[in-house]
Formats: sequence, C-alpha cells, structure tokens
Amino acid sequence: MSKSVSVSLRKRVKYRAEARYEYCLLPERVSYYSFHVEHIRSIKNGGTDQFDNLAYCCPDCNYFKGSNVATFAEDDETLVRFFDPRKDLWEDHFHLKNGVITGKTAIGTATEQIFRFNEVDRLIFRQQLIGLNLYPFS
Repeated sequence: MSKSVSVSLRKRVKYRAEARYEYCLLPERVSYYSFHVEHIRSIKNGGTDQFDNLAYCCPDCNYFKGSNVATFAEDDETLVRFFDPRKDLWEDHFHLKNGVITGKTAIGTATEQIFRFNEVDRLIFRQQLIGLNLYPFS
C-alpha cells in the first residue's frame, strides 16, 4: 500500500466496503488480521492512489493477488482480468455454496484461482462463520 494514501482516504475505503473485504467478503470484525487498502490496478500497472482504484482487502487476498491484474484462462492464451469491486457485482461473478466460492464467469474463475479463496484454512474458517451467521450470503 502506498504511503501516499491518507488515513482519511483509508477510512472512506473501509466505509464504502461496509467493513468487509471486497474480494472474499470476510467481515473485518471476525478477522484476526488487520485490513489492507489495496490497489485494484497496481501502481506498477498504471494504477493510482485515487479512491476509485482502492479496495478493502484481507491480507490473504492481497498477498495472493500481489501486483497482478489478470491471469491466463484455462486455454493459456486468453488473458482474463480479475474481479473489480468498483465495476463488478460480486453475485454476478461468484457463487457461494457450503462455504466454497466458485467463479460463475471467466473473471470469477480467474479471481478465485489466483486469490486462492478455497484454500483449506480459509474454507474451514468461512464454513464456521456461515454456521454462526457471521458471513454474508449465509
């Protein structure tokens, strides 16, 4: 995260996200780890520190995404961009069943795979939260 993103801008990003992570939808209040404000389009790839290019992100999603903005589809020829919480609706690109997040579109599938939504520890935690009615769409 760029040091040029002010505290007030970080608070605006959190408020807009309703204090949940915008990729995996994990509510901040149940996370042991502190939030990240990350660049949807990385600085390395021409992104800016502007409000519309920032997302509220859990450390896992941010780590796996890195500065990437896309990945190759299964055909190894087609470049597919990641889910963009400023342009896309989560429900249009992902499906949640029994705690497993799967892509409904190429964008959803690319994001799911690179962000590793369904790693065992993340999946178990999400299933526990669903059982406690602490996870969106449960």
